[in-house]
Amino acid sequence: MKSYMKVAALLGLSVVTLSASGWRIPEQSLNGTALAAAYVASANGADASYYNPANMVWMDDGSEMEMAFTYIKLPSIKYTDSLNSVGVTAYNGDSKVENFYVPTFHYVSSAVNNWRFGLSLVAPGGLSKRWDEAYGKTFAEEFSLTILELNPTAAYQVNEKFAVGFGLRGVYTDGVVKSDGVVTTVPFAISASRDMTGDSIDFGYNLALSYKPIENLTLSTTYRSKVDLTVEGNAKLADSIGGTYDGDVSVTVPLPASLTIAAAYTFNKTTVELVYDRTYWSAYKELDFKYPVALADPVLIAAFDDTKIRNWKDVNAYRIGVTHQYNDKLKLMAGFAIDKNPAPDNTLGFELPDSDAKLYSLGVEYKLNEKMKIGLAYLYDQKESRTVNQRTNPLDPTTGGVSGTFEDASAHLLTASFKYRF
Repeated sequence: MKSYMKVAALLGLSVVTLSASGWRIPEQSLNGTALAAAYVASANGADASYYNPANMVWMDDGSEMEMAFTYIKLPSIKYTDSLNSVGVTAYNGDSKVENFYVPTFHYVSSAVNNWRFGLSLVAPGGLSKRWDEAYGKTFAEEFSLTILELNPTAAYQVNEKFAVGFGLRGVYTDGVVKSDGVVTTVPFAISASRDMTGDSIDFGYNLALSYKPIENLTLSTTYRSKVDLTVEGNAKLADSIGGTYDGDVSVTVPLPASLTIAAAYTFNKTTVELVYDRTYWSAYKELDFKYPVALADPVLIAAFDDTKIRNWKDVNAYRIGVTHQYNDKLKLMAGFAIDKNPAPDNTLGFELPDSDAKLYSLGVEYKLNEKMKIGLAYLYDQKESRTVNQRTNPLDPTTGGVSGTFEDASAHLLTASFKYRF
């Protein structure tokens, strides 16, 4: 059976859980956005609970909280198929513009002997991608995914120079994925569709160490454990020759571990931080959706029940952030990052057309009084164009999957925050 959409259908299924962590969102506070997440060794507010709980012990005494609200805009992505070179434009398309509104919350308690305690509610990942054109929507007519993390933390000050922190990660995942398109043309055109929903609650942990060898220098490392997302839900599958399935579906995929190493140095009123960030995506080797009964229809089996090899790779991000305390009330921030993506060319599809990126950010914070601060930050995520060739013959769509170029991918983040000290 020749199938010019088989790969597309299989790729599209992967977004039910994985794209939320594949499209990582490390910016989870005002400072996180303003510094392009170069905010680990210098973390010194309520959001230290999330970025580096070990640093909580060095905060001024008293409780502190931060409420932030981030607007995320994903502009349209343009896809140009290899068939465009011979005048066939039916496979070209543009994704819809996506908009998100993400609230976050951070809290750090007063000191209890050598201990401090924190709590963060964040959205560390998420994605939405929709395509209207016939070719694109076979991959991802609609995909939306929400990941929420509740992260209680604690820190202990060993001595004046050394502190440790740790926490529990409670991760809630909820997703919807739909597709509708032709999956085979032999002996005649057969279409297949899916409407899948699923959710899960899973757990992990995080660790942090901070060391101050001299007064103005802080060295830190943090680790977030892998969390296996054990998503369960309902799948409604159908094809144009009468095959149907309406029942349970489950899949387990890793939200990968990550390691961060950071150094921050303060001179006069300016702090510069360098961050190395490694995400262990090699844990994602394959994707296997499981049904409690065997699918009987061969089209549905071909489109939605094959194990998909992924073989993603570990990737690095490099970040720099600069914070300048202009005066007692006004703080200025800027950041830059280079972020690599983990997906090899043969797994890239319409549901997650990701690529290497450069991030540019800036922000400002203003102290209203001794207890309250407000701030605003902006980040621009500029992604490179990416060309993939998954077909044996780029001009024959029956010989494989996606072959073409994704371009104009980017993201805009705007974060507003309110901080209060008790």
